[in-house]
Amino acid sequence: MSEQMILVTGATGKTGRRVVRQLLSEGVPVRAASRSGEFPFDWTDRTTWSPALEGVTGIYLVSPFLGSPEAAQELSAFTRQAATAGVRRAVLLSTPDGGGPGQEHVTAAEQALREAGLDGTVLRVRWFFQNFSEDFLRDPVLSGEVRLPAGEGTEAFIDAEDIASVAVSALTQAGHAGQEYELTGPRLMTFADTVADIARATGREIRYVPLTPEQYATEQLADGVPEEWVQLTIDLYAQVRSGALSTVTDDVHKLLGRPPRDFADYAQKAAAQGAWNS
Repeated sequence: MSEQMILVTGATGKTGRRVVRQLLSEGVPVRAASRSGEFPFDWTDRTTWSPALEGVTGIYLVSPFLGSPEAAQELSAFTRQAATAGVRRAVLLSTPDGGGPGQEHVTAAEQALREAGLDGTVLRVRWFFQNFSEDFLRDPVLSGEVRLPAGEGTEAFIDAEDIASVAVSALTQAGHAGQEYELTGPRLMTFADTVADIARATGREIRYVPLTPEQYATEQLADGVPEEWVQLTIDLYAQVRSGALSTVTDDVHKLLGRPPRDFADYAQKAAAQGAWNS
């Protein structure tokens, strides 16, 4: 594509900022948009949509509340407006069907992209490695006990860098229109496995403690975590515990020409960079 301008929504998020960095490294002009960033964009404030779309040829779509009916409605309206504004390509960050609550709204959001008149690509991704170093699992790691209701269920955790690389490819290269990719890491892991890899990388004693959903809820609420977030995470851990996400695909390898990054390598690099220095 010539004369590209890529709009990255959620540009301060784990995948968004990596998409921005990778696009800029390839010399592709980027409009980094977020509620708190230099270029204001808010899914719930439609007055921010037109300025964000001006001159844009492609969009990286990250909805913070994907799985809610409101998010599906907003994405439908925004992608239609984008098509009218001349946008040609769009990549949606989505989730696999793990049988959890709200899946019908995720499906509706994906369908909205297909119906908008854009060359759309859907990326269904698994749990990010970076949740352990940049998000809600970092504090449990630092505490020495990762206490979760995930049982011994397995998940194909994936590096946010690999997700960003696939997104950049879909936004800048031909052949991705209408495609749906299931992006996973290279192997199935329990949370005990991930914690063990981090313990080895840091040289610290860290252990995984499986909890019942009820025990987890009690502890989280006692720590002041909002009830809505507690229930959301319980539902996410239930998908892992049930084995609904116990599959590995080779989509990353096929799309990037290399295997996806392994969790142990991520843990070693993150530890070396001080991710778990307290």
